[in-house]
Order: sequence, then structure tokens, then C-alpha cells
Amino acid sequence: MILPRPGRERGHAQHGWLDSWHSFSFADYRDPAHMHWGPLRVINEDRVQPGQGFGTHSHRDMEIISYVIEGSLAHKDSIGNGAAIVPGELQRMSAGTGVSHSEFNHEAERVTHFLQIWILPKIQGLKPGYEQKAFPAAEKRGRLRLVGSPDGAQGSVTIHQDVRLYAGLFDGDEAATLDLAPGRLGYVHLVRGSATVNGHALEAGDALRYREEAQVRIEGGKGAELLVFDLPTLD
Repeated sequence: MILPRPGRERGHAQHGWLDSWHSFSFADYRDPAHMHWGPLRVINEDRVQPGQGFGTHSHRDMEIISYVIEGSLAHKDSIGNGAAIVPGELQRMSAGTGVSHSEFNHEAERVTHFLQIWILPKIQGLKPGYEQKAFPAAEKRGRLRLVGSPDGAQGSVTIHQDVRLYAGLFDGDEAATLDLAPGRLGYVHLVRGSATVNGHALEAGDALRYREEAQVRIEGGKGAELLVFDLPTLD
């Protein structure tokens, strides 16, 4: 079963300094049909105006992943980390027993466009942690590059859940497949461009949810950038 999630049907919030689209229920957006997909709890597509950002706020017991599409995102947290996240990089912050952080766009003129992704951890009460790695475009061109995993395989960031996250770039004849083991869920989010995924024509912001499917198949990309999640079901 493949369930489309059209980008135009997502929740939307416009705060002036922040334009945000919610793939799952978040803040004032509540949709019982879109609470989570397995442990994937949040995908927020955010555009932050120059000189604006999220002030210091707290989280706990959540794996938080930031994926910058355009611009840069300045991160600072209560466990001593401070860095700028730019396109091609993936940041994972494990909130665990509790962490405070801020995220700002310090650019003078350019909007920061990024995805914030929340994944429910396998174990609660973890020690807070942080990891940030770069994945060059050449490693994602025409293929699905593993960028997040439970064990840091292939140089990916470590996610404290049985989740594997892939990123890929596709144009023209470039194609790729990802096999899903029995009992696993899949989720494809088209970051930008367009592509055909398992016969579905997707545009930026669109997604597909997979249950009891054997394979994700990507082809026909036009400036396509995708994230693909291989997920467990939740008991």
C-alpha cells in the first residue's frame, strides 16, 4: 500500500518571520490522520527570514534532525555546541533527558530554507548528544546515500532508533531503488524538483507513505532532491 501525501494538503503556518509547512500534526495544526508514520513524528519545511530565528527553547526524548536546503542555520545549545549548518550537511541532536537550543538565520538578505525532522527515540532518558556531518553532492548523485542510521554505518550520523535515512539527487535517466524488508514502513519526501516515485508524479513538498511494500523506486527526476526513510512500525 502506497499512500500519497500531497504537499498542498499539509498544515501551514505563516508568522511573518517564519513560513512553515507541517507534514504531521504540529503546534496548532491537528490532523488525526497525520500524527506520525512509525517513529517519524515531524517534518516541518521552514523558511526563516533574514535576521530571524527560533529563540532558546527546550526539548526532551526526541531525535531532532536539521537538513538545510538553502542558506544557513546557526545552531547553539545547552550542551556546548555551536555551529552553522549549510546545504549538504545533516545535523542530529538527541534531546534525551533535556536540552535547550536556538536556531537563527544570521544572513543579512537571504532566507534560510530547511527541514526540521523529529524521530521518536527507541529508548527514553538518553544522554543528550549532537552530531553534524557533510555529504557531498557527488555521493548522492543518481543514488540513495545513507545519511542516518542506528549504527553510524557508512559514515552516516547516528540516530537512536531503528531508522535508516537516505538522501539522493536525480536528473534525467538517473534512477535508484531501495528494498524494504517485510514489516518495515517507508516514507519518501521530495525536497525540491520533481520525480516519479513508484509511478507517482511528485513535486516539491509531496510525500509517499509505504506499508507492506517491497521497494521504493525513483526515476524521471528533474532537479530532484529526495529523502527516503526506512522505518520500523511502532508496537
